[in-house]
Amino acid sequence: MRLVDTIKNIWKIEDLRQRLVITFLLVLVYRVGCYVVLPGIDPNQLAAMKDFTSGGLMQLLDMFSGGAFSQASIFALGIMPYITASIVIQLLGMVMPYFQKLQREGESGHMKINQYTRYLTVLILILQAPAYLYNLEYQVNSAHAGTMVLDAWSKTYMTIILAAGSMFIMWLGERITDKGVGNGISFIILIGIIARFPGAISEEFVGRISDAQGGLVMLVVELIVLFAVIAGAVLLVQGTRKVPVQYAKRIIGNKQYGGARQYIPLKVNAAGVMPIIFAQAIMFIPLTLAGFGSQGQASSFVQALTNMQGFWYNLIYFLMIVAFTYFYTAITVRPTQMADDMKRNNGFIPGVKPGKKTADYLDSIMSRITLPGSIFLGIVAIMPAFASICGVKHSFAQFFGGTSLLIMVGVVLDTLQQIESHLLMHHYDGLMKSGKLKGRTTGQGY
Repeated sequence: MRLVDTIKNIWKIEDLRQRLVITFLLVLVYRVGCYVVLPGIDPNQLAAMKDFTSGGLMQLLDMFSGGAFSQASIFALGIMPYITASIVIQLLGMVMPYFQKLQREGESGHMKINQYTRYLTVLILILQAPAYLYNLEYQVNSAHAGTMVLDAWSKTYMTIILAAGSMFIMWLGERITDKGVGNGISFIILIGIIARFPGAISEEFVGRISDAQGGLVMLVVELIVLFAVIAGAVLLVQGTRKVPVQYAKRIIGNKQYGGARQYIPLKVNAAGVMPIIFAQAIMFIPLTLAGFGSQGQASSFVQALTNMQGFWYNLIYFLMIVAFTYFYTAITVRPTQMADDMKRNNGFIPGVKPGKKTADYLDSIMSRITLPGSIFLGIVAIMPAFASICGVKHSFAQFFGGTSLLIMVGVVLDTLQQIESHLLMHHYDGLMKSGKLKGRTTGQGY
């Protein structure tokens, strides 16, 4: 009954109702576009492409595009080029004074950074689209599913279409952020992942039921482990540690409050799912350099970095996640700014001098709590490899951790948090009976 009452309350709020409807319509446009095949491509010849993306890193790339990659859709390259461009721009913001200056200029600097990100996205698309078309041609011809010959003109106009498709997805994401509910770019990735879940769980169910030797028991065990991993991912995204801050005096309007104890909530994983997305985008680079080519023709180095069950892939992936967790925490949590804000508000941490000492103290606390958070994040990220080793089908194993699970958890929590904010603002009960629903309150999010 509470769920029904909550849905009724959501529908009563006109602004929230409009946002949900707009989000649904924009997502519907995206999903329809995923089935629009590139002009000049015979859909009957795409069976080889679907086989090529049925496992390994290519399956994950196909998942992020909502199946558009294997269907040679106009949205085949998905949103990952934009995310890759965003990563590069944020890295430049750490090392180049010009981008550091833009980051400090507020809204005008943010608009300029977005402009550079779009330019870089187009450049990446111009490089990735021909590689995708080359691989599509190779896969169809090598599988003897027909003859596909793409001349220079065909590859040129298809490259333009693929680039335009990805830029259109980016525009849809921005409209969802502005007019809908949740972070648009993250929401589009979430929809692509969820679209693959029913097929994955059905395949696993059929496989286990057909196994006469305890197949049903193993399926129950898998589901229990899956829920346990989801619970751990929720704790990882929401987990906070409170650092006490004693406010000697706080003036709000004409009222004075003395001796009230406040807390600074420092998250165990302040970076959210961004390290996972960063690391995964980097791991896609070998595929781009190899031209999305055949694994048989790829070098041993490329094969090692595209084998999701391999030791070297998971080791490098794990280390990159730990490193990116520290990196993204450093650019989203600024101890110096926090210390200055506390000093201006006459606040202090008991036993720590205001100013630089407070900033150093907060930085040391963040370093300590980020380490276990980053390690746990890395372990959750490589869980699909262990699930596959234990006999779980690869398509279903992707949901036992890794990028897909953490993106789902992070985006769902963010979206629910926005919905709950609308409910509480209009004096309705929130989505939870008790406590407060917490999402990722730091970071840009995708």
